[in-house]
Amino acid sequence: MAQAAIGRAARRTRGQFVGATRRLWPFGRNTATRLLFAPHDLRTADPTTAGDFYAGYYTFAGRTLRSHGESPFDVEPPSEAWAEALHGFGWLRHMRAADTAIARANARSLVEDFMAKRRDRDDIGRRPAVAARRLIAFLSHSPLLLEGADHVFYERFLRHVARLADRLSLALAGAVEGADRLNGLIAVTLAAICLDGQDARRRRAETMLSDELDEQILPDGGHLSRNPRLLIELLLDLLPLRETFAARGLEPPRGVLTAIERMMPHLRLFRHGDGSLALFNGMGTTAPDLMATLAAYDDARGRPTEHAAYSGYSRLAAERSIVVADAGAPPRGAYSVEAHAGCLAFEFSSGPQRIIVNCGASRFGPPELKLAARSTAAHSALVLDDRSSANFGMVLGEMRIVSGPRDVRVARQDGADGPEWVASHDGYRRSLGAVHTRRLLLARDGATLSGEEEVTLTGARAALQAAVRFHLHPNVRASLVREGSGALLALASGEVWSFEAGGLPIAIEESLFLAASDGRRRTEQLVVAFDAVTTPRIAWRLSRISTANPRAGKTVAAAIAEREATESAPDA
Repeated sequence: MAQAAIGRAARRTRGQFVGATRRLWPFGRNTATRLLFAPHDLRTADPTTAGDFYAGYYTFAGRTLRSHGESPFDVEPPSEAWAEALHGFGWLRHMRAADTAIARANARSLVEDFMAKRRDRDDIGRRPAVAARRLIAFLSHSPLLLEGADHVFYERFLRHVARLADRLSLALAGAVEGADRLNGLIAVTLAAICLDGQDARRRRAETMLSDELDEQILPDGGHLSRNPRLLIELLLDLLPLRETFAARGLEPPRGVLTAIERMMPHLRLFRHGDGSLALFNGMGTTAPDLMATLAAYDDARGRPTEHAAYSGYSRLAAERSIVVADAGAPPRGAYSVEAHAGCLAFEFSSGPQRIIVNCGASRFGPPELKLAARSTAAHSALVLDDRSSANFGMVLGEMRIVSGPRDVRVARQDGADGPEWVASHDGYRRSLGAVHTRRLLLARDGATLSGEEEVTLTGARAALQAAVRFHLHPNVRASLVREGSGALLALASGEVWSFEAGGLPIAIEESLFLAASDGRRRTEQLVVAFDAVTTPRIAWRLSRISTANPRAGKTVAAAIAEREATESAPDA
């Protein structure tokens, strides 16, 4: 922590020195006089939201505030995330989608209020991540703001955008790390293309952006944070950037092109049959409209990446069944602010129905819920002694991973029985002297997923509590059979799957699914508890016993009765 604090202080000092030098240097500064181009915003807009804004209702980050006729910038924000969204101005796309005189006038009024009262000097407004979003939004939605505006507003808006680009450039010379730095460089590069007289800045920004993409985007297309959601956000900004270069007749930087080419197939690795992405390391609700937009820009549209060795993810697929597994060590430093302790966790789906999931991320919930969602127990993984495989700590005001698995080993093969995956991690070695190994085998026809959990101890212990957790999607209903030694899982599609763990007792406990489109939902989890000292290895199996048959409409009770009748029938 001390090293991180010293490093950030050094970068901040360097940024202040560079900023002072640039302010005093009288040469080489070209003031923008025209806005040449407006980038395309790929994010989906809802025109009805513009009406809500006009009525004084502002909904951001899961919270709604009524301004009662006041400026939304003058009222007390319901949450910090709400304030960041307000100052980021991404909501201008809803006003543009409405395409009415009232929406245009309201949008211009809010922006003019923001500029006139210098609200960009607020603590929230001057944060580099928020300033980057605001710069991109102002550039992308400048047609909305400037259509029908007088020359005075045009010049004031242009000066504000140019000053915002200058300040963001200075901030990037200091202690801006992780994805925030990448977003800032994208915004500055866009401004350098869209404003006139910025050729020198554009060349510098191109070089810095390419270097940062090479550093943060791994060779397999994953991000250093290992967060699938960030890939979506970055692509939604990088694709318009590529288009803007082409529209200006400029050659896009090679780093931008290669990053996009690597990220697209990597994103498909996480995709389940219903189009949702697996819930690892900060991924929450998958927006179908955004995924459809990105799919339209996917030129290759080939097979998903099956093993991302650099990012630490694996995918097993057979017929209609898909397994996505976390096979990597958690990220470090600033890249771990949203990372989870889910090493060797997995998700499983059959056709369009997800069965085994992780709880997902709670970005806008209370801090306690955010931290709980990052724990190992919130994942379909093995938990030892009710501890997480990685430890969290407050570093520079951020809840980061401070220790966790370092030696993660993975092997996979496609055998005659189907794709097989074996991985181990040492996240429990230091605290408990234990190494966890997980084996997964997906049958060739996709009808069976077999697993094995092994705990290897390096020292003598009297006992070690272990629990394998399998979190269920909210659309799955579970019922115990055979006096608790088995379970039946009824899917909304009509499929029925059985679960068993080698005769070990199975418990059904409450769980929480944080990635539902309508907010968090209660669900259930299967828990297999055992003593890792007396039973260092257990096996479990998921088997499909009934295929989807919507016409038959088989109820859960009927499926359970049929299964129990089959098991209790005497042998012929």
